[in-house]
Amino acid sequence: MKKLRGYLALVLILLAYILLDPVQRLVIAPWARFAPSRRIHIFSRWQRFLANGTLGTLRLVGGAEIPDVPRIQGKAGILVLMNHQSVLDILLVVASIHDSYPRIVTRKRYVRWIPLISHLVRLYQYPVVDPSANAQEGRRMVSSIREAARSSDVPLAIFPEGTRTRDGEIGHFRTKGLKIILRQRPWSVYVLVADGFWQRAKMKHFLNGVGSTRGRMTLLGPFAWDDPHGDADAFCGEMRRHMVDSLAALREAAPA
Repeated sequence: MKKLRGYLALVLILLAYILLDPVQRLVIAPWARFAPSRRIHIFSRWQRFLANGTLGTLRLVGGAEIPDVPRIQGKAGILVLMNHQSVLDILLVVASIHDSYPRIVTRKRYVRWIPLISHLVRLYQYPVVDPSANAQEGRRMVSSIREAARSSDVPLAIFPEGTRTRDGEIGHFRTKGLKIILRQRPWSVYVLVADGFWQRAKMKHFLNGVGSTRGRMTLLGPFAWDDPHGDADAFCGEMRRHMVDSLAALREAAPA
């Protein structure tokens, strides 16, 4: 029964993404283009609708226990850091931002072929990274992150580990992108920590285990990053320690 619920939830999500892709292309994108003063409102409502709809389907149809997401009041100068356990992490970041939407540093592979999502990454101008990029393309990506951090009028979000964890623990921070962001302006930094998702790291893992997902989340911050020329290494280390301590607290409080 759990497997059936998992398959049904994922089929419904995929069908929704396929059907909503033309709505995004033909309604949402032109609407925001011709009403630029309402862009943040339009994009915020649409992205939260997609994220909450997907999470709700996994809860109600798939049987997953996904907690209510902590609330972050979105505005320019907000930076969100989150540990990276599963494909749900982007949805959880999106659902946490209210009255705005996050631009999330995203792997290039998400730009290519995923219904709805690939167009959304381009439409929302997510900074894109690719560890396999050549030197020239790598410089363009660094420049894109730098410009997004300097000029964005909405929150930025990044997964400092750079890749999903294999065991649920907080991995080593790949700080290059994070330090580029920190050096562009002052930030109010929030730290989202989630647990219970790492065994569902990829979408294929949800097919057999949606109903076994037992997620937990907590929010820390804001932490003030007031000096773009300050010690970014020390600040990154401090944020990682907060993540490690919060993950341990979540696990200690979890029911047996």
